[in-house]
Amino acid sequence: MSLRFAAPPSIPSDMLRSTVDWALVTRRSARAFLPTPVPRPAVEAILDVARHCASGVNTQPWHVHVLMGAVKERLSDAILRIHDDPSLMAELDEPYDYYPQAWISPYINRRRKVGWDLYGLLGIQKSDKARMHEQHGRNYRFFGAPVGLMFTIDRSMGRGSLIDYGMFLQSIMVAARARGLDTCPQAAFTPFHRVIAEQLGIADQQMLVCGMSLGYVDPSRIENSLITDREPVGSFTTFHNTAIKETKQ
Repeated sequence: MSLRFAAPPSIPSDMLRSTVDWALVTRRSARAFLPTPVPRPAVEAILDVARHCASGVNTQPWHVHVLMGAVKERLSDAILRIHDDPSLMAELDEPYDYYPQAWISPYINRRRKVGWDLYGLLGIQKSDKARMHEQHGRNYRFFGAPVGLMFTIDRSMGRGSLIDYGMFLQSIMVAARARGLDTCPQAAFTPFHRVIAEQLGIADQQMLVCGMSLGYVDPSRIENSLITDREPVGSFTTFHNTAIKETKQ
């Protein structure tokens, strides 16, 4: 499949723009999926589109593990056995620093807000540690999605390749939206990188980047009504459009 140099689609430009914008803006992290199967050809089609994203000097540093059926369930069981045992959880480590060692504002504020907004929808109080633990554990069942994805990268690659990987992940999520599917990218899997590698036979040279749930969103679940706040363009953009005056000597 090669669409990159094909003629523009024979649809009006405003419709094309609206379609692309819709797929981008409606992408969200779904946290409850229907059990409706996603056929393998649909997953392959999404990956076939996503592989055309940019990467530094065309390195294409991604490797994808697609989990379905009994394999997915076996991995979930193995992770949850650790998740539910504090002594085993204490032995976990991270493959890389995804989050900062010390949180500062405004990032810590945004993190807290999305967490409490989600728990608020679910009726989970701050003091209810058991329900928090249970909800967090749903990550490892892929929130009920029929397809789980694990993404790895060769350890020889530099940090810049994670930028490339981010574009690949976004391309997957947008391509999924175009097919009526939803996703949830999940850094929650990274502490379990060793058990994931063991269960899936991933070589030591490959580092886990994150996981992802893929499927049809369950519109009846309250957690899927969560809409996260987004900063306006003016808050994170600086336009440099004034000529710099030369300093006279």
